[in-house]
Amino acid sequence: MEFKHLPVMLNECIEGLNIKPDGIYVDGTLGGAGHSSEIAKKLNQNGMLIGIDRDEEALKAAKEKLKDFSNVTYIHGNHDNIKQILEDLQIDEVDGILLDLGVSSYQLDERNRGFSYLGENSLDMRMDKTQELDAKYVVNNYKEEDLANLIFEYGEERFSRQIAKNICIYRKNKEIETTKELVDIIDKSIPAFAKKDGHPAKRTFQAIRIEVNDEIKPLYNTVKDCIDVLKSGGRLCIITFHSLEDRAVKNAYSQANGKCTCPSDLPYCVCGAKKIGNIITRKPIIATKEEQEENSRSKSAKLRIFEKI
Repeated sequence: MEFKHLPVMLNECIEGLNIKPDGIYVDGTLGGAGHSSEIAKKLNQNGMLIGIDRDEEALKAAKEKLKDFSNVTYIHGNHDNIKQILEDLQIDEVDGILLDLGVSSYQLDERNRGFSYLGENSLDMRMDKTQELDAKYVVNNYKEEDLANLIFEYGEERFSRQIAKNICIYRKNKEIETTKELVDIIDKSIPAFAKKDGHPAKRTFQAIRIEVNDEIKPLYNTVKDCIDVLKSGGRLCIITFHSLEDRAVKNAYSQANGKCTCPSDLPYCVCGAKKIGNIITRKPIIATKEEQEENSRSKSAKLRIFEKI
């Protein structure tokens, strides 16, 4: 099993982490270990890399890629639980954390996982196959209004209401079981003039995947937890691919940078704003033109970096 995709903004992330050879680093989205292999190369025998992933198949592949490095600890888990994971490892603070959010190219390539709108496969989309909620349940059991709302919010799909309506009409007669059935429903829901911007099912599949894996709601608190467990001078690098992800990261960074959230008409601050670090990237870093041409996944990527003080 080999991951074929290229790590997004690899050099920018490695530079952003400001790696100390004897430091402790966390890759909270281990995936194909593209970023982690470069982090591991920069660590000496006293350094440590903790690789976390929800996907057991990804962990298996990462172990193979990183087999020459003895200072890597592998965790089947969710970066949302980083405080508990570090507590279980009896580690109080780390020198750096990297999160590369979203679905990996490997998961898209593994068609039987149901992430891809190409081919005909079971509706799954679970990053962690041990969890119960899958795409099949969302598509066949969510109310029409809830489906429309999540497709609009997470997929930024302007034809979300028509798609949700047609899903509900279809499932009255037969349960929707495959990715092809769902693609056909979406395709019939979108007018021809709107199909020029990529595959018509792309945005809806993204929305359902985000819902199944709960990728947005916990993110703000996850960023805060990551900052909490950094040592002084420790860096947090986060790559986002969706406007809602980027907004959550930006807001959490601002709060940790000491931004007051009180109404402007209050004479003094009552929100308890406290500066615990600095935002290194006032504007997000985006991939170079060359990388975007070589790696299509990098086109929507934004990297934001925070340093604890």
